[in-house]
Formats: sequence, structure tokens, C-alpha cells
Amino acid sequence: MTDIAETIGINKAKRESQFALMWRRFRQHKLALVSLWIILAFYLVALLAELLAPFDPAQYNPRYTYAPPQGIQFFSTNEDGSWSFGPYVNGYKSEIDPKAMRRTFVIDNETKIPVEFFVPSKPYMLAGIIPMSVKLFGVTEPRAPLYVLGADRLGRDLLSRLIHGTRISLSIGLAGVTLSLFFGIIIGGFSGYYGGWFDSAVMRVIEFIRSMPTIPLWLGLAAALPKDWSALQTYFAITLILSLIGWTELARVVRGRFLSLRTEDFVTAAQLDGASDWRIITRHMVPSFMSHIIAAATLAVPGMILAETALSFLGLGLQAPIVSWGTLLQDAQNIRTLASAPWLLVPGLCVVIVILSLNFFGDGLRDAADPHGR
Repeated sequence: MTDIAETIGINKAKRESQFALMWRRFRQHKLALVSLWIILAFYLVALLAELLAPFDPAQYNPRYTYAPPQGIQFFSTNEDGSWSFGPYVNGYKSEIDPKAMRRTFVIDNETKIPVEFFVPSKPYMLAGIIPMSVKLFGVTEPRAPLYVLGADRLGRDLLSRLIHGTRISLSIGLAGVTLSLFFGIIIGGFSGYYGGWFDSAVMRVIEFIRSMPTIPLWLGLAAALPKDWSALQTYFAITLILSLIGWTELARVVRGRFLSLRTEDFVTAAQLDGASDWRIITRHMVPSFMSHIIAAATLAVPGMILAETALSFLGLGLQAPIVSWGTLLQDAQNIRTLASAPWLLVPGLCVVIVILSLNFFGDGLRDAADPHGR
């Protein structure tokens, strides 16, 4: 019976596609599976940023500069001692610090500000497509404070800015890797397929780019951007810069695979059948190791996100009014500010969580795509 079950299992595995086999093996990597759900949650937040953010990221209130996080309480105690569901946040009390002689905020546990779901708001376009005029949660009183993660130096809601910054930082990673995939597969593919002088020239270019210090190269290219460019132009320019630098590693991987595949029987059969070089590359050779390309691209996304964060943190990447994790961390450069407002480091925590999740996810994909792995 055991032999029959093993035979049935082998026949079932033979009928599965390559991606089905990858998914079955990927699900055995528990840490990578959890990381996948974390990544999907962050990208869902980025997609629904306008709905999830209670305020506009540029909206400010100087009355609540560096206001501490309030935190949402979901249950309240009734007079008879029972519990009832009713989300609320505590208000603030303003005090004067006797040492620094400046105004500080403390949470007032006696004041409760109700928090409601699906509250009316100004009209906006969800993801730039769907017209809406409601927020997921908020307060009905226009002047009531709602700073779940605290406020920055201008009294802007950190949670709203963090949610909108998630869209920018994660989209740069995807856009940058997409362009890197295009350059890496095309250049590396033709280099490995044709070989000769073209392969030598491409490899010398790759070696030259990889021999240059990364951070000074980023800084030089970012500083060369015209100062009068709009925020959108700067966004695309930074994405293009990161892609022009990040394609080299993938091109080397693709080149090595093409060098080993161009002598395989299925490539020779396609050539004898009269298939063009473009068809052989795109329809036969690239799909044969697409799983490895997906894994490599997943591992390249963290580098793109870190690069954008570093450039924006140093003031040479994205600038206001664009909100990204890097621009949010600019407020955390001052030690004195961090001592009084440590919640400004929350964007850095998001960077760490996303980078670790993407790395674990990429490791799981790489193990699942390995034909010699168990």
C-alpha cells in the first residue's frame, strides 16, 4: 500500500505545473509564508491609503505640535462596572515643562473623544480611480484631536503621513525592480546568448558600475537633478536612478543561465525549427528559469526601498511635499527632538519590518525554486 501511495504521489507531482510545485514547497516555509501576509498587508495599506488615513498628510495644526500618541481604546467601563464597545481616544492636557520652559502635552484620562467608523470627509479619489467621501475612521468633531501615533513638529498626524508614505516607498521598490528586470533580462539575456565581443563589453560595463561606491554614486546622481523639477518628476527620476544601478546583479544571473541553456537540446531544436532569436529567448529560455528570476527580483526590492529611504533621509532624494518613509525620518535626525518625541522613529520600524519580510519571502521563494532542494 505504501508503494502504491508513493506512486500516486509521484504521478500527481508530475502533473503539477512548475508554479504549482513552487507554491507547494513555499507553503512549507512557515516564516516565508508569514512574511508574505505581512507584505500583502503593507501593499493593501498602500493601495487604500486615502481611505485608511484619517487626515490629509499635509493637514497641520500648530496647537498640537509634538503631541504624544493617544492610542485607540475599544471598550469603555460603564457605571455599573460592565464593559461596552465604543472606540475612543483620551484628550490632552497642556502643561509647562519647568526645566525647558516649553509647553508639553500629557494624556487626559478624564476626557474621552469618541472615534467612529466610516465618517464623512472631503471628496477624494481612492487610488486615483474611485471617487469617495468617507474615511475608515475618525472623529466627528472638527476641532477634536486624533493622533493615534502622535504628531510631528507642525502638528501633522503621523499615522496619516505614514500610511501615505507607505505607498511611495513600496511603489518605488516595485517600479525600480520592474525596470531592473527589464534591463537585466534584455541585456543579460543577449549577452549570454550571443557571447563574443558583446558579452565582453557588457561584462566590463557591469564590472565598472559595481566597482563604484554605491552611496556616493547615488548622491551624485540625485544631486544632479534640477531643483525646479516637480515632486512627480523627482519621483520618477529617483526610480530611474535606482533602476540604472540595480540591474547589474540580475543581468549577471541571467547571463550565467543563458550560457548554460544555449547548448541545451530544446534550444537547438528551436533553432533547427527556424525560430527567431527573439522567440527562442522570450518563449523558451526565459520561462525555463522564471522562478529564479522571481526570487531574485523579490530579494532586490529591499535594496530599492533602502536606497530611496537613505537618499530621502540625507535630503538628496524625494523632498516635500512628497511623503515617504525616508522624508518622514528626516524629522528624526535631531537627538533632542527624539528625546521628546520618540514616536517619530515609527517609520524606521516599518522599514525594518518590510525589509525583513521581503528578505524572508525571497529566501522562501529561492528555496522553493531550487530544483535540487527538498
